[in-house]
Amino acid sequence: MIRFLSLSKIRTGPALSYFPSMTWRTEGIQVTAPVKWRELDGMMGVFWQAESQPGASAYYLADDPRIMIFFNDVSGSVSISNQDGDFARNYRPMARAVYIPAGVPLWTNTGTRHRFSHLNLHLHKDRLLRYLALSIGRSAALTALRRPVEIQDLGAIETLAQLLVDELTEPTRHLLYTESLVGSVVTGLLDIPDPADDRANARLTQGQMNKLAAAVNARGHSRLTVAELAATVGLSESWFGTVFKQTTGKTPLQWILEKRIELAKHLLLEGELAIAEVAARLGFTDQAHLTKTFRQIVGETPAVWRRAQSPR
Repeated sequence: MIRFLSLSKIRTGPALSYFPSMTWRTEGIQVTAPVKWRELDGMMGVFWQAESQPGASAYYLADDPRIMIFFNDVSGSVSISNQDGDFARNYRPMARAVYIPAGVPLWTNTGTRHRFSHLNLHLHKDRLLRYLALSIGRSAALTALRRPVEIQDLGAIETLAQLLVDELTEPTRHLLYTESLVGSVVTGLLDIPDPADDRANARLTQGQMNKLAAAVNARGHSRLTVAELAATVGLSESWFGTVFKQTTGKTPLQWILEKRIELAKHLLLEGELAIAEVAARLGFTDQAHLTKTFRQIVGETPAVWRRAQSPR
């Protein structure tokens, strides 16, 4: 069975102030017990118990950040992907705790039949930003909110999550207690920048550089902005520019231009395209624009370089 709905449609109580907008569909997953939920200040906690059949699949996309915490290990049964549900190449095991930033899609695929229970925490992005910014500042808070997190070893987070489930299923204390538990889970799980880190020595990881290169290659026909590159690795635009220069010795725009020239070299070698056609494919204004840029970076024109690479 496939379903498309917003989480607000599970509402059964009186009108409340926060119901997160979330589109999702599932196939082959059956709820095995009544769903327990509770609205908090700019947050909602939902406890699910379900059974998943072999070949089951799901898709989730929310306007706000959310956290999923599983109370049993599903890594051997469930795979996840954030890239168009491509489980042939882009997938990984589902961790026991996952933080999904706002607007990041998630696909899941089940290999074996299993029962599971998990806690979902839906967190209004503005509410969460204010909460974190009070302690770590707005810039660090924005950075943390954009970084996906997946951990298998829950440690104390599992205890906190279980206490939250207890308050969802049978509330016994003031909302302040429940909200403080949510805050503890959030700060324990998110990848919050350490202000003691030496920012002057910060570098992008090889994995982040690989993501950037893949993004440029995928968009060879059009230009990527610095903001788009920063979003690819979950950093603010200003901090991305700084750490990128410290990693590569170049500005993002210089690096992008060099990557486009690398793509031009491949096209010049692999096909019989005219130089003007190569320029058009890669988003240069015209052949003269490509020739000028190519000469600046390579040291010679595309025509001269192509002839030098041809077998004699």
